[in-house]
Amino acid sequence: MTSHLPEHWNGRRVVITGMGAVTSLGNGVETYWRGLLEGRSGVGPMTYFDVSEYPTRIAALVKDFDPLDFMDRKDAKRTARFTQYAWAAAAEAIAQARLDLSKEDPFRVGAEIGSAVGALEVIEQQSHVLRERGPRAIDAVGGITVLINMAPCQIAIGFGLRGPANSPVAACATGIVAVGEATSRIRRGEADVMLAGASESLLTPLAYAAFSKLGALSRQNDQPEKACKPFDVNRDGIVMGEGAAVLVLETLEHALERDAPILAEVVGYGLTEDAYHMAAPEPDGTSAARAMQNALAEARLEPGELGYICAHGTGTELNDPAETKAIKKALGDEAYRVPISSVKSVVGHMLGAAGAISVVTLVKVIQEGILPPTRNLETPDPECDLDYIRGEPRYRKVEAAAANAFGFGGQDACLVVRAFRG
Repeated sequence: MTSHLPEHWNGRRVVITGMGAVTSLGNGVETYWRGLLEGRSGVGPMTYFDVSEYPTRIAALVKDFDPLDFMDRKDAKRTARFTQYAWAAAAEAIAQARLDLSKEDPFRVGAEIGSAVGALEVIEQQSHVLRERGPRAIDAVGGITVLINMAPCQIAIGFGLRGPANSPVAACATGIVAVGEATSRIRRGEADVMLAGASESLLTPLAYAAFSKLGALSRQNDQPEKACKPFDVNRDGIVMGEGAAVLVLETLEHALERDAPILAEVVGYGLTEDAYHMAAPEPDGTSAARAMQNALAEARLEPGELGYICAHGTGTELNDPAETKAIKKALGDEAYRVPISSVKSVVGHMLGAAGAISVVTLVKVIQEGILPPTRNLETPDPECDLDYIRGEPRYRKVEAAAANAFGFGGQDACLVVRAFRG
């Protein structure tokens, strides 16, 4: 049964059995998915703090989120927002997977959940307290809640997981790296089940000021829902978003043994480094293309077998043409035949969590045969001349799909997911 698998898989196929999400379109995977297909936008005015002096005054905010819906008051008090988002997404994923943790060996269940930044809002708030009220007023656990590893570790404490717990940090590529590395852990035999994904809550005054100074943010404040324009000639930057996405990964044998709902199979993962610039992508997309090629090679797929790509598609001047070139280099002539879209046009750029929500998107595309469009793509950039889906969703059966995520510092990641075929 496993002779055709790459040697480093050790005969262990990894399947996805559950998913959870918190996004600006709402809480839950189905709410996110339906909003995506209906063309709703999660982008609106920034309300977390006064932005009157900022050039950008919009964001993709998580709305109607109450951590007490997922955890008790004590846990909510000692966790930062990014950890709460991850916890909520993990709880949904576990429920969908019908994973009864009381029946599992806790040392065989782990969590690989990352973030690009962690709890910057706590750092800013506690820095203000220190300046205004002195060291005695500092929150005793504030210095711990900001740590990025608190997402998987608090989830492990809350759900009783004793297997590998880790927090990859790869800027905007974090989510895909988390799923890819969790898959590798399972194949190496470190665990039978892993919660994998990423979470972000970077909507703070400092982050806004820094990204504005960098020139990365869209300034189309008058019509927030139209601000993010991936692959459009009139694009002017990203819209910052927040949220989380977590998946339950497990060995095929483990999933079959407990009669779990198998949603899709993880078959390929690639990670490379531009070695070019801390904020700009490599213009010709060479390293990003290699990440895609490596993922396809591990998946044992030819470029023509790829039915959809969930693009990184940030809506910045430099990223979109660089990604277009990368896809062309990776797929050759087949690049013009594969449908592509970017969900950032709807949920904003969730930074570390962006790749994780893209993987959720792949699974839904494969399950339902519906490909979401890129919102606001009205006047395609001539440099972005691939099949970027516009307007309405496209109906098409997809057997295999890929997600791209490219991070500050040059980290390029790609994950390939395939429909499960026993």
